[in-house]
Amino acid sequence: MHHHPARLAGLLAAALGTTVAADTREQDFLIRRAPPPFTGAVALNAVAYPDHSRLLVVRDSAGNERPVRTPADWAIRVQHLRANMQQVMGRLPDATRRVPLDVEIVSEVRTARYVRRKIRYSPEPGDRVPAWLLVPHAATAGNRAPALLCLHQTTKIGKDEPAGLAGRDSLHYAHELAERGYVCLAPDYPSFGEYPYDFRNQGAHHASGTIKGIWNHLRAVDLLTALPEVDGERIGVIGHSLGGGNALFVAAFDERLKAVVSSGGFTPFHDYKKGKLAPWSQDLYMPRIREIYDNSPDKVPFDFYEIVASLAPRGFFSNSPIHDRYCDIGGVRKAFAKAAEVYALFPAPTDGPDERLTLVTPDAPHDFPAAERAAAYAWLDRQLRRHNL
Repeated sequence: MHHHPARLAGLLAAALGTTVAADTREQDFLIRRAPPPFTGAVALNAVAYPDHSRLLVVRDSAGNERPVRTPADWAIRVQHLRANMQQVMGRLPDATRRVPLDVEIVSEVRTARYVRRKIRYSPEPGDRVPAWLLVPHAATAGNRAPALLCLHQTTKIGKDEPAGLAGRDSLHYAHELAERGYVCLAPDYPSFGEYPYDFRNQGAHHASGTIKGIWNHLRAVDLLTALPEVDGERIGVIGHSLGGGNALFVAAFDERLKAVVSSGGFTPFHDYKKGKLAPWSQDLYMPRIREIYDNSPDKVPFDFYEIVASLAPRGFFSNSPIHDRYCDIGGVRKAFAKAAEVYALFPAPTDGPDERLTLVTPDAPHDFPAAERAAAYAWLDRQLRRHNL
């Protein structure tokens, strides 16, 4: 069933409990419903770590080391990681860029299991992100559902692929998860889908495509937490390839994301194409890897060992095919082994097996096969304690 956009403008307004216009009431409401996405992440207290795989140490600015023995010790290392990430990505915008979302509903279609709405929202002044919002029929203010931020791979069609409207069947995870009972938000990454974007002329607020993506995704979590159909304590993120890497990046900053699924999304920099990092220095990623760090994994001041471990004690599920031409499986296994040392600092679950770090390695190329998607969805059910919707 299709509706004219003008008639739909009030639907999400009713869901948000406020007006769709960017006014003070919406801003107050969203700030009240959505807590800040991070604590201290923009404090650029960068501290160098010569070996990013040595996770159980924390250093001071003079390079003196002490062991990491407690979650509190690890929290200091996480702050250093966030600062080091921002050395490469550019500084994360401050709260003055966190404007009202000003959500607009463009169209709506009712499917058998969920309503699919095309929306646009404002992540910051002067910008609009196109996205698909999939809301299961059973999800209501009285029966709040878990939610997932669903990030697409490198593909011209952007958000349409996870939404199940085009592209590879194996990457229709937003559609499949909405049918399973999750509220799903699938935004376009800048320059993909319906989101024209010029990375070289994005102004002084973003030094890289990666930090712009992180900011947009933080705001997407703001949007999800504001929906009355969503349980704000049960939000996760899922993505493949470009989306798998971005799932890790945003979750490293935003602790509201309680479960992370990355498919073909990472391997440590030394293991990526044998340390040849030129693809990571494209405009849509981090040009400083080329401009400042000479495309050298020895010089980049952070790595995926730390990013995976920074998720602790939250759940992380990686689909890492053994024939992935981008994300070397040997590097993935090394990162998981090191991250397990950090997860051991936190109490293990008492209500079942410890699945907080889950790695599946299908005999497949760079893809998200059916069996591994099914395993990821069942894992998400357990991590986010999905009710039967």
